[in-house]
Amino acid sequence: MRLIDGFDAALIGIATVWQKASQGANRVDTLVYDGDAIVSILVHAHGMDTSEAMEYISFNIEGAYVGEDTPIIVWPCDMEKIKEFVATHQEEVGE
Repeated sequence: MRLIDGFDAALIGIATVWQKASQGANRVDTLVYDGDAIVSILVHAHGMDTSEAMEYISFNIEGAYVGEDTPIIVWPCDMEKIKEFVATHQEEVGE
């Protein structure tokens, strides 16, 4: 499992995911981080504003594939936010 250096305080657990393999799938354990907690760390410990923190996360963390066990970032939200997200992404893919 791969850590995101400097963000231990944002670690919330371990997830088991399935990764497609050439023949079937492999079970992989990966670390899970709270995205809001990462933002907080960047704002308070590194002097970024929220917009800078979100850009940093998008480019340097979410945009970095480091293998099958790439950490997962969770963005806590409620059902209303999930419905908005789904509707927006359905429009983007033309569904």
